[in-house]
Amino acid sequence: MTVSYSLEVANARFAGFSRLLFRWKGSIYRLLYKELLVFCSVYLFFSLFYRFLLTRRQQDLFERIALYCDQFTNTNYIPVLFVLGFYVTLAFNRWWGQYTSFPLPDNLMMVVSGNVHGTDEKGRLLRRTLMRYANLSSVLILRSISTRVHKRFPTLDHIVEAGFMTLEELKKFESLHSDFNKYWMPLTWFSNLASRAREESRVRDDIALRLLMDELNNYRAKCSLLFHYDWISIPLVYTQVVTIAVYSFFGFCVIGRQFLNPEKGYKDHRLDLYVPVFTLLQFFFYTGWLKVTQHHHV
Repeated sequence: MTVSYSLEVANARFAGFSRLLFRWKGSIYRLLYKELLVFCSVYLFFSLFYRFLLTRRQQDLFERIALYCDQFTNTNYIPVLFVLGFYVTLAFNRWWGQYTSFPLPDNLMMVVSGNVHGTDEKGRLLRRTLMRYANLSSVLILRSISTRVHKRFPTLDHIVEAGFMTLEELKKFESLHSDFNKYWMPLTWFSNLASRAREESRVRDDIALRLLMDELNNYRAKCSLLFHYDWISIPLVYTQVVTIAVYSFFGFCVIGRQFLNPEKGYKDHRLDLYVPVFTLLQFFFYTGWLKVTQHHHV
C-alpha cells in the first residue's frame, strides 16, 4: 500500500528529508528486514566457518572457491541490473496504469448535469439514475479486484442495501448468465436510458447525446482496463527470471564476498574488515527494488 508523506516535506528546511529515512510504516526497511537478517546470518556463518573451523588446507580450498564466485559476481555472467531494470520498469508502468485507469465519475457527472435537462422531479431522478448506473458499474468491477471493496460488498444483496441497485434491476442482472464479470450491464442501462431521454427531449440534440455517449465509453474503457489488469498479470516467467537472478547473485556473494586472509596476497584482499559494507548496500538496493516491485505489480 502506498503511504503518503507529502505533509512531512511540505516545508523545505535543513535536513527535512532525513525524517523520511527513518519512517517505519510503508518503508523499505519493513519490507526487507527479514531477507537482510537471513543474508547477514548466512554470511556470518561462512565467515566464522572459514576463520575458525577449517584447517589450513581446507581454507586454501575455500579461498579458491571464494575467488571463483567473486569473479562471476563482478562480471555480467548474471545480468542482475538488466533483468531487474526491465522488471522494475514493467511493474511500475503497470502500477501507474492501474491508477490512471481508475473510473472516476466526475467527468461523466458534469456531462450528465449539463446535458440532461429537466427541473422537475422526473428530470432529477433521471440524472440520479444515470449516475447510479455508472457508480454501480465501478462497484461491480472494484469488488472483483479489491479485497477491501469485496469485504464491503460481499454479495449483490449488499449492493442493493447500499442503494446502488434496485431489486428489479438485481433480477435483470442475475437473469443474464455469464462466466465473466458483468460490470458492463449497468452501462448498457445507462445507454438505453440516455436514448430514452433524447426521445423525450431531455437531451436537446444529437450532439449532446454524442457527448454523453463518448464520456460513457471513456468510463467503460477504464472499467475494462481495470478488469484486464486483474485478469492478465505480469507473466510468471518474468518474475521467476528476475527473482532467480537476484537471489542467485547474492547466493554467490555470500561466499565470493568473504574477506580472505590478507597475508596470502590475494588481489583486492589486502584488508580484513569483517563487515562487507558495499555488499550489504548492493543487497539493500537490488533486493529492495525486487521486493518493492513484487509488492506493487499484483
